[in-house]
Amino acid sequence: MAKKLYVGNLSYNTTEDGLRNLFGGFGSVASAKIIFDRETGNSKGFGFIEMSTDEEASAAIAGTNGHELDGRQLRVNEAMDKPRRDRGSGGYGGGNNW
Repeated sequence: MAKKLYVGNLSYNTTEDGLRNLFGGFGSVASAKIIFDRETGNSKGFGFIEMSTDEEASAAIAGTNGHELDGRQLRVNEAMDKPRRDRGSGGYGGGNNW
């Protein structure tokens, strides 16, 4: 079962291919995803990597946490499995959220 890792403090210049290449040195990368702002299209400075096994994920954390990539020191740890918040429709028409 794949293990999801959080990768923070990414440079805005970092690409998903760059992440895949870095983490590929520690095992099989099932997926690499950088999170982008919907409105601006800019990177939010973090992303997620899925490694194929727990052992590869542990090796990737040990080998990349604090590693410099594109001029930034990465923060890498196991991603928390929490459900996404429902953001509603936005604006004032989305219901009584306040």
